This record gives sequence, structure tokens and C-alpha cells, in this order.
Amino acid sequence: MLGLLAVEALTALGASIGAAIAAIGAGIGIGKIGGSAMEAVARQPEAAGDIRSNMIVIAALIEGVALFAVIVCILALFV
Repeated sequence: MLGLLAVEALTALGASIGAAIAAIGAGIGIGKIGGSAMEAVARQPEAAGDIRSNMIVIAALIEGVALFAVIVCILALFV
């Protein structure tokens, strides 16, 4: 009985750490995208619209991957 509780506790801990790593990775990725976009706009102000639209698409893709990772971590708790 005690071994089963330890396995469940470790599963919860692993899922929590996995979700945290996914959220941190998404934050770092979006931060890098924002910084790079600001540098690009500073170098070529006339391309600001194209840079902004590309930045939004890439940020959405990163958020999608992060959400998928968090969902996988949540499913690890219940399966």
C-alpha cells in the first residue's frame, strides 16, 4: 500500500515539474520572439507589419505546443 502511494506522489510531482518546464520554456520562447521582433522593427521600420504578423503566428505556435505539453502532464495524473 505504501509503495502505491509513493508511485502516485512521484507521478504528481513529475507531472507538476513537466508542466512548469513547459510554461517556463514557452515564456522564454515568446520573450526571445518579442526581443528579436523589436530589433527587427528598429532595423527596418517599414517592415513592421510583416514582422508583427509573423511574430503573432510563431507565438501562437509556441503557446500551442506549451498547452499540449501541459495537457499531457495533466493526463499523466489521471491515466
